[in-house]
Amino acid sequence: MTSSDPGSSDPGSSDPGSSEAVPRPPGWIVWSLRVTATGHLTGVLVQAALAGLFVTGDVDLLAWHRDNAGYTHALLYAQVVTAVLLWRPGRGPGWPALAGLGLVVLETAQVGLGQARIIAGHFPLGMAVFGLSAVFTAWTWRTLRGAA
Repeated sequence: MTSSDPGSSDPGSSDPGSSEAVPRPPGWIVWSLRVTATGHLTGVLVQAALAGLFVTGDVDLLAWHRDNAGYTHALLYAQVVTAVLLWRPGRGPGWPALAGLGLVVLETAQVGLGQARIIAGHFPLGMAVFGLSAVFTAWTWRTLRGAA
């Protein structure tokens, strides 16, 4: 089936001659998602740095690590809200909202493991959160495009 067939529908393509272009979400939503995702990723990176400094013996940084976790988690909730806005009313993909909720679950488990001092789970889960957050943030900057 070719793209000129009447029954053909490829939502990922936009034919410039077609009257049916793929809608782009409003630019303010795209930029809000980029800012919140970048802020969250920065917070996660700071968490790793604070943890590394804490385990080298500077025990005062444990309080900073705890406080930064709260700020980082709050930024993640803002990221989820903007991802929902991207989906509805922005008519963008819905998976970023689900991915954000998945990160909320992982970070909540991360906090619980940290408070229980279960380091064998806390460290690897932190690395997974960092990797997933980095991939998500890169997607917002490389792939996601807003309407002009």
